[in-house]
Amino acid sequence: MNKLVAVTFALVAGISLARADEAKPDAPPVPVDEATKKTTVDINDVRQFAAVFALVKQAYVEPVDDKTLLQSAVKGLLANLDPHSEYLDEKAMTELSEDTTGSYNGLGIEVLTIEGTLRVVAPIDDSPAERGGIKAGDIIVRIDGKPITSENASEASNLLRGKAGSQVTLGVVHEGASAPVEIKLTREPIRVASVRTRWIEPGYVYLRIAQFQEDTGGEVKRKLAKLRDKNQPVKGLVLDLRSNPGGLLTSAVEVSDDFLDSGLIVTTKGRLKQSDLAFNATRGDLIDGAPIVVLADNGTASAAEIVAGALKDNHRALIMGRRTFGKGSVQTVLPLDETHAIKLTTARYYTPSGVSIQAAGIQPDIELGDLKLVARDLPPSYITGERDLPNHLKGTNEKDGADGSKPAATARGEASDDYALSEALNVLKGLALQRKPASAAVEKKG
Repeated sequence: MNKLVAVTFALVAGISLARADEAKPDAPPVPVDEATKKTTVDINDVRQFAAVFALVKQAYVEPVDDKTLLQSAVKGLLANLDPHSEYLDEKAMTELSEDTTGSYNGLGIEVLTIEGTLRVVAPIDDSPAERGGIKAGDIIVRIDGKPITSENASEASNLLRGKAGSQVTLGVVHEGASAPVEIKLTREPIRVASVRTRWIEPGYVYLRIAQFQEDTGGEVKRKLAKLRDKNQPVKGLVLDLRSNPGGLLTSAVEVSDDFLDSGLIVTTKGRLKQSDLAFNATRGDLIDGAPIVVLADNGTASAAEIVAGALKDNHRALIMGRRTFGKGSVQTVLPLDETHAIKLTTARYYTPSGVSIQAAGIQPDIELGDLKLVARDLPPSYITGERDLPNHLKGTNEKDGADGSKPAATARGEASDDYALSEALNVLKGLALQRKPASAAVEKKG
């Protein structure tokens, strides 16, 4: 048993085991450097593991086979490293592939296992979770009445997915609340629309990125190009990264590059040499240097923070909203065989200024409260000029029944009921007024 477990440890963790009975008695001692000492497992620890293994097999209330126990040991080894490292079986690898393509059956929630609880990073746009009122920062404490504990939290997250049309009841503690509420949701096919664009007002573009998938960079290029086919010059752009849980590092780099002519985007640093990478912008800005305001909140995480950090540190955009989530680590999928792998945290990433945002997040340049605009029961009646007075003398160019102006809410469309977007548009207009016209056209990307 000891030998079996020792070999398993060596294969899974890539460590060396010092075996005194294999050393030649007359051979001189081999010098061992500090790095080797740190990666050598004490034989007593191996014996202890083997003893626990044997006791579980002999005394546990239900019989457990060796394969199940060893897989459980591997899962426990990874789970205790950080919330993002995990063992991926065939089902988990399929789910990971679905996440990067943006299509699966479930509720549309990005969650993390933290201290035995499921914490919501962000609900996906127009998903059952978002429509049911689940928000970034919420804690899921029960699934179909079964409490979530430190022992079952990892497996419980898998219960959020399931057959389309099936129902599930979640016990959810909202941020700032003291007791959970029951939320009944119906699973459905989740097809995450990674990129959405529209005009907020003439000259001002709204770009929403819900998640960074394989083709997000290409989608940004195509949709902005389609908007610009209308021969409308872009005066400014709101990049909405609120409740964006992240995704692929490569897509985040590509999107950052879309709005930068030069400069560092992000660096990654780890223990392995191949983990040390630097990504730089190439020439070409999709909106020719027009000002950008990035909307962020507590659900802006991972790859979304890379984009926010790159645009902020390169003085290309203002960040508005709330402090971001603070996931500043990079995970690499390392295959074990055709159907199994481990997702391992292999590096930290750093913004262009050399700052790690791990656990700290990115502070906005302009902080906003978590507020909503609420329409009045009766619209206020303001007197803003002569034309508002009853029976006023009509102006030369004034037409009957029209005052020639538009209410602010009508002109702004959807921005009128989104407080953060409304504030971003105000700031964007100020930045656009200060901008000097470009003397020459900038080379377009893509």
